[in-house]
Amino acid sequence: MSVNRVDRLNSLLKEVLSEVIREDVKNPHVSTLITVTRVEITKDLHHAKVYVSVIGDEAKKKETMSALTSAAGFIAVTASKKVVMRFFPELSFRLDDSVDRHHRIETLLNKLSEEKKSRSDE
Repeated sequence: MSVNRVDRLNSLLKEVLSEVIREDVKNPHVSTLITVTRVEITKDLHHAKVYVSVIGDEAKKKETMSALTSAAGFIAVTASKKVVMRFFPELSFRLDDSVDRHHRIETLLNKLSEEKKSRSDE
């Protein structure tokens, strides 16, 4: 299978799954501050890892991930009506903590910059 085809499917699924989660999932445990950051579909198109970023505390993140995992079947069925594929992949949701890591690194860099500035002032 062409790498370009897999990349296009990943991009298409990211858009469709984001729309389905935002508009069709009515579970109150799913945070409204959720973003599908990327989708990685296997070459045989039977499984897809859906990486999501959730803004909130750890309890909210766990609650949202649990709700998404339990709604995976509904999300797949709803998304399959919007995307024409012979087989719609089985979805597994993963928490993408890259935003948190980015924020932590930025905070550390700011602290280093402030410390360097305070040392040069002395």
